Amino acid sequence: MKSAQRIAALDDAAARLGLTIGTTVADARARHPGLAVVEHDPAADAALLEAVAEACDRFTPLVALDPPDGLLLDITGCAHLFGGEAALAADLHGRLAAGGLVARIAVADTPGCAAAVARHGADHIVVVPPGAQDAALAPRPLAALRLPRAMVVSLAEVGLKRIADVLNIPRATLAARFDGLLEKLDAARGLADAPISPRRPMPACVAERRFAEPVLLERDVLGTLLRLAGRLARLLETRGDGARILEAALFRTDGRVVRIAVGTGAPLTDPERMARLFADRLAVGDPWDPGFGFDLVRLSALATERCDPVQGGLDASDGTAELTHLVDRLSTRFGARRVTRQVLHDAHVPEFAAAALPAQVLRVAGGRPGAFTAPSTRRERVSEPAAFTDPPDTLVPCRPLRLLERPEPVEAMAEVPDGPPVRFRWRRVLHAVAAAEGPERIALAWWRDADGTALTRDYFRVECRDGFRAWLFREGLFGRETPRPRWFLHGLFG
Repeated sequence: MKSAQRIAALDDAAARLGLTIGTTVADARARHPGLAVVEHDPAADAALLEAVAEACDRFTPLVALDPPDGLLLDITGCAHLFGGEAALAADLHGRLAAGGLVARIAVADTPGCAAAVARHGADHIVVVPPGAQDAALAPRPLAALRLPRAMVVSLAEVGLKRIADVLNIPRATLAARFDGLLEKLDAARGLADAPISPRRPMPACVAERRFAEPVLLERDVLGTLLRLAGRLARLLETRGDGARILEAALFRTDGRVVRIAVGTGAPLTDPERMARLFADRLAVGDPWDPGFGFDLVRLSALATERCDPVQGGLDASDGTAELTHLVDRLSTRFGARRVTRQVLHDAHVPEFAAAALPAQVLRVAGGRPGAFTAPSTRRERVSEPAAFTDPPDTLVPCRPLRLLERPEPVEAMAEVPDGPPVRFRWRRVLHAVAAAEGPERIALAWWRDADGTALTRDYFRVECRDGFRAWLFREGLFGRETPRPRWFLHGLFG
């Protein structure tokens, strides 16, 4: 019997026939030959629950999964937008029914009470009055508290089957014999905090608009986003913040949600530039199907940063804001990883001295040069990395602007073993050196070398007779580190 197929879930019609979860399929079919059975697919159930949770974002941004078949919605401060808690529950129930789903909905002061009433009740919609958790929980079985099955069996053996049976028993007796029972009971009754874990982070600022008649055209969506961006900008300015990550959520009438996210390289408060980023994204993004239209458009600032007002000068603008907006638009069109900037790293080895990072990632993490993080919702200042330039009076030899991705080997000849090359062959072309400057000696870190040998490099700037200028290095000190040093070309000047 251990390998027999058993019922994992059933609908109301099957429950009215007296079937229960855990009954073998053979036994159920013997009692009801016409029983319809479908193979259990946990992955499909989880995907359906995620889709329903996505559709429930129209009622509140705080939606948490309560697997295997439940959702928890924190509607604090949201119910009045739908005409009250009962109207919100009725609207939600109607939308789920239109999608072919049968649901039981309970509204209560605590998640535990709402889950217990919804899962262990006959009514499809129940609104528990404020402070009436005990009365709503009393007739429910103890299994409604999500207790372990072994504990429920142990409680039943001593005659405790309903929640009402344990409400008046001394707490010390319950705590001594049933570990965890009081915590579940107090959370459901509202005597202990029981926060939910939303599937999506709470936006810093939100602006939304609902439509009596769904909108279908892209220009109407973009016009709505422009108006919402104006409202969002005023909220951000009140907080003294600017948006770093924006998301537009377009809710279709059939419950599906289209989400479009854009990032910014600096805190943004300009509504027109916000709307322009979404226009660029829609122009090059995947085509979205509006279905029968969108009846709700929501614009959220998922990440913000401190944005203090700056006093402008009397002279012309330096173009910083325009350049930042250009980077944002290019990153939106081509992808953030395709628009990069060279950032200085704290390393003297040329190939590790700079890295190409997304141009929109600007903040230094922990104050360490070269370590960067993505935007967050914390109110932090943006720290610009140092420019990759040498002071005018530096004695350090200038390095080429163009470095090869990897140094390429060359055939070189020098007059003396430790001297500069007099001629070299690179990519089958022989170059005669007219002038050379160097060496600039760089000792590599031992952990950088895969073979455990870190050879010293002597770099030379050379100019050839044909005008070709290159940056070459000799790997290894002659006679001390290697009997035959090798030559490489690492960069090009001009």
